[in-house]
Amino acid sequence: MATYKVKVATGDVLEAGTINSIYITLVGTRGESPQTAMSYKFLPRTVKEQTVKCKQDLGPIVLVRLAKSRLFLEDAWFCKEVHVTAPDGTAYRFPCYQWLEGITTQEFREGTGKKVSDDDLEILKEHRRKELKARQEAYQWKNYAEGWPCCLNVDSIFDLDSNIQFSCTRASSFKGLLIYQAATHLLSGFLTRPNSWRSLDEMRSIFSRTHGRDIVPEYVASHWQEDDFFGYQFLNGNNPIIIRNCTVLPEKFPVTQEMVADFLGRGTTLGKEMKEGRIFILDYEVLQGIPAGTIHGRQQYVAAPLCLLHQDANGHLRPIAIQLSQMPGPTSPIFLPSDDEWDWLLAKTWVRNADFYSHQVITHLLRTHLLGEVFAVATLRQLPTCHPLFKLLIPHFRFTLHINTLARTILINPGGVIDKGSGVTHEGLLLILQRGLEKVTYTSLCLPEDIQDRGVSFIPNYHYRDDGMSLWEAIKRFVSGIVAFYYKDNAAVQSDVELQAWVKDIFTNGFLGRTSSGIPSSLKTVAELNKFITMVMFTCSAQHAAVNNGQYDMGAFLPNAPSSMRHPPPEKKGKAFLQHFLDTLPEVDTTANILVALILLSSRLEDIMLLGHYPEERFTEAEPRRLIRAFQSELEDIRERIEERNYRAELRYNYMNPHEIENSISI
Repeated sequence: MATYKVKVATGDVLEAGTINSIYITLVGTRGESPQTAMSYKFLPRTVKEQTVKCKQDLGPIVLVRLAKSRLFLEDAWFCKEVHVTAPDGTAYRFPCYQWLEGITTQEFREGTGKKVSDDDLEILKEHRRKELKARQEAYQWKNYAEGWPCCLNVDSIFDLDSNIQFSCTRASSFKGLLIYQAATHLLSGFLTRPNSWRSLDEMRSIFSRTHGRDIVPEYVASHWQEDDFFGYQFLNGNNPIIIRNCTVLPEKFPVTQEMVADFLGRGTTLGKEMKEGRIFILDYEVLQGIPAGTIHGRQQYVAAPLCLLHQDANGHLRPIAIQLSQMPGPTSPIFLPSDDEWDWLLAKTWVRNADFYSHQVITHLLRTHLLGEVFAVATLRQLPTCHPLFKLLIPHFRFTLHINTLARTILINPGGVIDKGSGVTHEGLLLILQRGLEKVTYTSLCLPEDIQDRGVSFIPNYHYRDDGMSLWEAIKRFVSGIVAFYYKDNAAVQSDVELQAWVKDIFTNGFLGRTSSGIPSSLKTVAELNKFITMVMFTCSAQHAAVNNGQYDMGAFLPNAPSSMRHPPPEKKGKAFLQHFLDTLPEVDTTANILVALILLSSRLEDIMLLGHYPEERFTEAEPRRLIRAFQSELEDIRERIEERNYRAELRYNYMNPHEIENSISI
C-alpha cells in the first residue's frame, strides 16, 4: 500500500465554503488513486487533511481530480489549492483558485509553469487540449459595434462565469456606493432641476463632502479659469496623452506671429519657439462631424477644436490660441488670451468639453477598458492555466470582464448614463470610438515610444510621464525576469504555438487585423515578447489608474469638464457673457447624473488588489516568487519618491502612486 497525505484549502473569499460532498483522485504517471471522499463541510480559509491510500506507488503526481456532488442544495465551492505529499516525502502543490458549481468534476495540474513544448506526457498534452477547447467554447468573441474591438459574447453580468464575476464583497460595495451617491444627490435636489445653474459659485455646492476627496475639486474650482492650470491638466489631468509637440503649424490652424507675439515673451518668435520645442498642440479632429444629441428635448452641440500651447521660460504651459473647428474662416475665429474675458473663457471651456469626449471614449474606454478586455479574453481562450504567461497575466484581468459587461448595459448603451448626460448621440459615441481605434498604434500603447513620438520628453512638470516611465521600467524588469526563466532563447518564443495563437487573437479581434497599427500578429524574439507583455500589464494597471482615478477630482467642478454644451460654438468674438456661459453648460440635473458616475468610477472600492500584489500564488517555483518580491520592493521605492514629491507640492499628482494602482481594470 502507498499512502498519500492530502491537504485541500478553501479560499478566503466570501461564501467560498460548501456543505456539498467533495471527492479527490490523484493522477500519477503510473496510475490513479481510488476516488476518496473528503471530510464533510468546507469552511472559508480552512484546510482539510485527508489520506489517500493506493495499492501501489503512483509515480510523480501530475493531476488532481476534484469532484463535487450534492444531495439537495447547490452550494458552490471555491477551491484555493491542493497539497499532496507522496510516501517518499515528495511534495506537490496544485494551485486551483476556481469555483466548482453544480455536479462537476475538474482536473488541476501541478503548479510548475509549463509551455506546450515542456509537456512530454500524453495525459498532460490531452489535459491542455481539453482545457483550451472548453475555454474557447465558454469565452467567445462578439462584435459590439462596427469598427470596435471585439468583446466577450455575453448579454449581461448574469451570463458571466463565476470565476470572472465580481466577488461578493466587491459586488455589494459597488451597488451600495452607487445607490448611496445617487440618493445623496437626489436628496440635495440636484437630480430634479432641469435648469441652468444660477451662478458659478453655486456649482461648488454639488461637491459631495461625504466622498472625502474634495480637496482637488476645491482647487480646481479656485483655479479653473487660469491659463496655467488649463495647460497643467494636459500634462497631469485625466487625458495626459493627447498633447503633442508642434514644429510646423497645420494649414487648418492659421495662427500668425502677430496674433501670439504678446504671449511668447520678448526677443522671440513663433517660428523660433516651435524650432526650439516649446510649442505644443491639441487636435480634436476625431470629433469633426460627430452628431450631437438632445437633452430634455434641447439640441446639444459638439466642436472639434485646435489649441496651441506655449511653454515659457519658467516651464509653465499656457494656451495661446484656440480655434473651435477644423475649418478656418470668417465663422471660425482664432481666440486669444487678449480677447474679452468671457470669449477666452468660453473658448477654453469648449476645449475642455472636447477633451471630455476624447478622454472618456478613447483614452479611458477604448485604450484601457476595451483593450484590457481583449487581452483578457484572448488569454482565457489561448493560454492554459499551466502556461507561465497565464500565471503572470491573469491577476491583471481580475473583474475586467464583469465591469466591462456592466458598462455595456448601463453606461455606454443606448439610453445609458453617457447617452443621457453627454452632448453626443449614441451613434456619435460609436463613431468616436471607431475613429479612435483607427488611430491607435503599438507605439502609442508603449509609453517610452509614445513620449518620444509626441515630442514631450523634456517638457517640465510632466508627472504622468515621469511616474509612468518609472512604472514601465519596473514592470519591464519584472516581465523580463519571468520571461527569461521560461524562454531560454528566441526559438522558444517562436515555437510556442499557444503564445503565437494568443498574440494573433489579440491582433485579429482587438485591432481588427489592421497592420497599419503596428500591433504584432506574431512574436519572434524574447525582446519582442518582453515589450508586448509589458504593454499589456502597463495598460491594465498603471495606464488605467492614470486616466481613471482623477475623474472626480478634475470633473466634479462642472466648467472644467462639461459633458455637453447647449449653445453652438461662437462664430464671432464679443458675444459671450456670464449668463450665456451658464446657459451653455449642462443643466443641474445633467451635471448631477454625470457626477454620480464620476464619483463611482473614481472610488476605491473594497476588495481591491494593488499592483504587484499576487495573493493567488500561481507560481510554485522559487525564481518567479523571488522576482515578485523584487518587483514589490521596486514599487515601494517608486511610491516613496512620488510621496516625497507630493509632500512639497501645492497640488499632488498621486494617480500613478503604486498604492493607488490596481493590478487590473475593475472599476
